[in-house]
Amino acid sequence: MITFLQEALAHIQSTSADISEITFVLPSKRAGGFLLNELKKNSHKTFFAPRICSIEEFVTEMSNLEIIDNTELLFKSYEAYLNTESIPEKDDFETYSTWAGTLLNDFNEIDRHLVEPASFFSYLASIKTMERWGVKDEKTELINNYIQFWESLPLFYSNIQSLLLKEHLGYQGMVYREASSNIEHYINHNRRKPHIFLGFNALNTAEQHIIQELLETGHTKIYWDADRTFYEDSKHSASYFIRKYIKNWKFFKDNAPIIVAQNFEKAKHFKFIEVQKNIGQAKYVGEVLATLSPEEINKTAIVLGDENLLVPLLYSLPSNVKALNLTMGVSVGNFPAVGFFERLFAIHQRNTETLYYKDILSIVNHPLGRNLLPDAGELAQKLVQNNITHISFQDLLEMSEPSNADGLELLFNNWREKSEMAIKSSLRIIEKLQNKYETASIDRIVLHHLYDIFGKIDALNQKYTHLKSVKSVLTLFSELTATTSLDFEGDAYGGLQVMGVLETRVLDFENVIITSVNEGIFPSGKSNASFITYDLKQQFNLPLFPEKDAIYTYHFYRLLHRAKNITLLYNNHSEGINTGEKSRFIRQLEIEKHPNHTIEKKVLAPKVQIAPQSLKQIQKTESVMQRLREIAAKGFSPSALTSYIRNPLEFYFQKILRLSEFEEVEETVAANTLGTIIHDTLEKFYQPLENSLLAVDDLVGMKNRVHDEVTAQFKKTFRGGTFSKGKNLIIFEVAKRYISNFIDREIAEVEAGNTIKIRKIETDLTLEIPIPELDFPVKIHGKVDRVDEYNGQLRIIDYKTGLVNQGDVEIMDWEELSKDYKFSKAFQVLTYALMMNKDLPIHGAEAGIISFKNLASGFLKFGTKTSAYSKRDQQITAETLETFTIELKKLILEICDPQLPFTEKEID
Repeated sequence: MITFLQEALAHIQSTSADISEITFVLPSKRAGGFLLNELKKNSHKTFFAPRICSIEEFVTEMSNLEIIDNTELLFKSYEAYLNTESIPEKDDFETYSTWAGTLLNDFNEIDRHLVEPASFFSYLASIKTMERWGVKDEKTELINNYIQFWESLPLFYSNIQSLLLKEHLGYQGMVYREASSNIEHYINHNRRKPHIFLGFNALNTAEQHIIQELLETGHTKIYWDADRTFYEDSKHSASYFIRKYIKNWKFFKDNAPIIVAQNFEKAKHFKFIEVQKNIGQAKYVGEVLATLSPEEINKTAIVLGDENLLVPLLYSLPSNVKALNLTMGVSVGNFPAVGFFERLFAIHQRNTETLYYKDILSIVNHPLGRNLLPDAGELAQKLVQNNITHISFQDLLEMSEPSNADGLELLFNNWREKSEMAIKSSLRIIEKLQNKYETASIDRIVLHHLYDIFGKIDALNQKYTHLKSVKSVLTLFSELTATTSLDFEGDAYGGLQVMGVLETRVLDFENVIITSVNEGIFPSGKSNASFITYDLKQQFNLPLFPEKDAIYTYHFYRLLHRAKNITLLYNNHSEGINTGEKSRFIRQLEIEKHPNHTIEKKVLAPKVQIAPQSLKQIQKTESVMQRLREIAAKGFSPSALTSYIRNPLEFYFQKILRLSEFEEVEETVAANTLGTIIHDTLEKFYQPLENSLLAVDDLVGMKNRVHDEVTAQFKKTFRGGTFSKGKNLIIFEVAKRYISNFIDREIAEVEAGNTIKIRKIETDLTLEIPIPELDFPVKIHGKVDRVDEYNGQLRIIDYKTGLVNQGDVEIMDWEELSKDYKFSKAFQVLTYALMMNKDLPIHGAEAGIISFKNLASGFLKFGTKTSAYSKRDQQITAETLETFTIELKKLILEICDPQLPFTEKEID
């Protein structure tokens, strides 16, 4: 394969006496590097290298101006904005930065295309005035200010240019306009010096003017990287610009254009690969590369239509890729350190007296936070243990270890909305972090870049006084991290080439793999980030959507000119704004297929293999049996037994392994916390009345103390949490209502003539169960909420804050009691009755549940029945307890049988 650069150099060397005298101008620095490499490879004798520069370097030198950095331009332009007296109301810098970028891009556009500013801004102001003709009433002050702003743009534009010219600076468009006006002066000093322009396509008006003027000297040539197939097709937009220039430029009236290639019609093999999700593209590229030899890899380029695929692609490269050159870097914004500072700035933007626990945890649990705070883990644990949702900085310092003091001061001490304090604190944080990394790790490199970014912001903040708030610093920081990248080192001219679309200009490869060839990505589609309307662009010959599409078309087809194997991948998955539609370029290749081209289509879908899943089993080893003996000696609780009924694996994790749920700050009162508060409140009220008859006066006294007692229990159980507002206040009121309604019901019972004698409140019970089959003692234990006598009838009561219905405490088949979890409520109350029988022998008792969510149903009694419609037997007798004991023993024997593993249950 002969590349464009090789063809052009061969032609130049055959027509030029001394190549060292030539100034080569190319679209990019990278293209210039490849040209120099070609000269080195093909030289057979020593000679002075010619001057090789990019078009931007060439124009900058001609203008005698230096291109200003975009960030500093934002600050400089704000100064010009403040000095534009005709703009009535000025935005602060923070607001200005949200719209100034678009306006500065428009200034850039009109300058690069040499648009006459006065008429342009007059036209624009007229359009903006016309937009307000629909207002029926008199023009308001707001509308007048709006119109006056657009009418003031010429002065604003002029102020920016004056300010920059004083320091010999300029934004890109301004530099191009200046270079265009200086071309005559440049030609006078370099009239006989040969210039050669290589590989250009879409030129702005300033570039066109400069090149045309140089062509007229007779010592300048331009080599178009075009293919005759497209050049001679008047409807194909791949050569839209080149045809236009050759048709309109005066030079080409008498001189033939240099188009030396006709490669597209040669044999080519296309692969169109349809992939699900972007990550699938990266994985497929890795599979393709794994099949290539080292020689083929050296002739291969991967072009990323979407540069976000770079990192997944790097992780997908196979081991046979030994040399790699990346023309793009990884954005600093993709690294966790940037997220750390964004979180930190978000905390300080709130500027409140207290810190929210989630904000604190997001910092102290971050890897960088842990490097700053030696005892970060202990601090996080204390916040959780004390259930703190909001805390002052001083309290946070007192709670933490002394070794954390410096780090906490840097991170959480109030920045008082001062930009200077935000910047200085960030720089000190980075300095402290850099001392933690002794090796040249990726973290150290990222921190070095962040230090440079904050250093730049600091320098700008000292030079200008526009950064007034923490938010304005964060906005600038986010912008700079998005545009700063970590560059990779590699062999620029050997090995696999990975590049973005613009880096491919002038370069040719035998094997080309292009990713993300989707509509909206390649080509990118329409973009409206401009204040210049369509008709205004049309009036002043500024590029429109068709021209921008033609640029993408050129880049795409130029890549195909000399390639032999082309793989085009696209994502077929519709998600968000991505429609999953393949690019029009693929459709065009399909429709206009050349006889020498072969097309292979493939749809990639992930292999889905559903492995048969069996229920998990845990064998009962000797250590498991030892733990079961410990539990049996202490006593199986009703909740432990019902957890086994629900799922033996759950029992294994909770009771054998003693695994508990991850402890975290309880920001909203949980259901179990509410249950504890209600149980403890009722215990506090009723325990003094044990062995006494309930009296109305006692109950009324309780009711008067509901608010105070519930408050005390909330403070004890929901420690550190607030219940004075939000959902917690509602839950607090619900708890009070539950207690009040319960006491009201008790008052009504007593007033109706019923006698209620409290026998026991929150009493611990233990009972040994004789099981001869086991060689160790077995006990059950639990805490019964309440035992009373209602008109002489013994009742064993369990409180539930959740919803329980009568059917939940009734059974028909005793064997189901130890097998089905839906009978867990009945199982629990029978366990309490069995244990109570030891202290208060039961001959005819009732056991059941009072559900605070179903208080209207009163005391829900355990009962047995022979069918769904038969009469319930709600008396618990010695026979009832004997039958239950049989089922209880069967369950405990199953749990303690070493031959039966803990087997997972399928939960519906």
